[in-house]
Amino acid sequence: MNLTARQRLSICICVSVFAAPVVRGGDWPAFRGPNGNGVANEQHAPVHWGPGENVRWKVPLPAPGNSSPIVVSGRVFITYAENQGKKRSLYCFDRKTGSMIWNQTVEIEEVEPTHPTNPYCASTPVADESRVIVWHGTPGLFCYDLNGALVWHAHPGAIHHDWGYASSPIISHGKVLLNFGPGSRTALIAFDLNTGSQLWRFDEPGGLDTTNKKMIGSWTTPIVAEIDGKTQVVCSMATRVIACDMETGELRWYCTGLEDEKACLVYPSPLISYGFCIAAAGWVNSPTLGLELGGFGDVTATNRVWQKRQPQQISSGVVVDRYAYIVTGSPSAAQCMEFRTGKILWTERLAAGEAWGSLVYAAGRFYVTSRNGVTSVFRGTPEGFELLAQNDFGEPSNATPAISDGEIFLRTDRNLYCVSGK
Repeated sequence: MNLTARQRLSICICVSVFAAPVVRGGDWPAFRGPNGNGVANEQHAPVHWGPGENVRWKVPLPAPGNSSPIVVSGRVFITYAENQGKKRSLYCFDRKTGSMIWNQTVEIEEVEPTHPTNPYCASTPVADESRVIVWHGTPGLFCYDLNGALVWHAHPGAIHHDWGYASSPIISHGKVLLNFGPGSRTALIAFDLNTGSQLWRFDEPGGLDTTNKKMIGSWTTPIVAEIDGKTQVVCSMATRVIACDMETGELRWYCTGLEDEKACLVYPSPLISYGFCIAAAGWVNSPTLGLELGGFGDVTATNRVWQKRQPQQISSGVVVDRYAYIVTGSPSAAQCMEFRTGKILWTERLAAGEAWGSLVYAAGRFYVTSRNGVTSVFRGTPEGFELLAQNDFGEPSNATPAISDGEIFLRTDRNLYCVSGK
């Protein structure tokens, strides 16, 4: 599918509202890419691959993990845990050969709880041209230079939730931003990029509802956008969407509507484009809402444009040309949604199975990896869906593909792959 001029303009406008870390063009420095929106700035990317096709290299990983690879300055970074979470590591590999350059391991004696489907080290690292930052949950945030030397360590607090932690840090405006939680101590926190000192913290209710034992939590990664002439940090929390001032951490506005009578669990990152936002909860048949960005205080009555029930969604979607493309969890299906109305234009089942990894858009195509380890590649427009390939490594995966310089980096429970058509 060739991008129309209108589609190219749409992506440029969408990208302009995000503040990305300073990196080399073509790098994939954070969860969901250089702008945090799942869009790769690539004109070429492989369509077909498999165990004996288009694999440049693979590196065995000693343990499963839900974190995704990132690619910066000729290096590939990935995290995983060993010894039942008591050893948590950040590994750095050469992107050309897959050879290990360095690793840094944090060891702890007591681990926080998690769920078997969410192994420790579920958080994806983030990097710029001189450093890489990883959140290891209760042990804290660790910043290394690209040669592996520790620059700083920050300890925002202990995590305690039955399903563990998974949100990823981002870099913007000289700060490291983190959705710290879930659990009784839940907060949106900003740290100084150079020193790790805490600049501000906005506390949000979280944890277990002791009245009816309802599970509450947000595992989403925040997004930075310019709203009303101010740089704001937008995050889908367990019951509402919030926006904090980038400089002060002050709550600017919030919109309710993500709460559910059974469980308040939020996984996907919000989708932002053209001053509008789609936010989704992650429970089965849970709320999804569309809202205008901006204002002050509780903007639910004035800014919430629509609200509807949707199938379970763990994967974050992508916006192209004022349309949202999402992948539902169970049953697994790709959908095209009108961004401002919430109207579903089409739904197509994905035979590859349920996907927890997020959707990625590159070279006019969508990529998503299922929990079975099958990556579906498809074209999508408002007019319809076309499946192009289903590429199977035969290994389970909950990670999101990283696309950099025409190559795809995939993490499974057993290996890290570099897929290249070059």
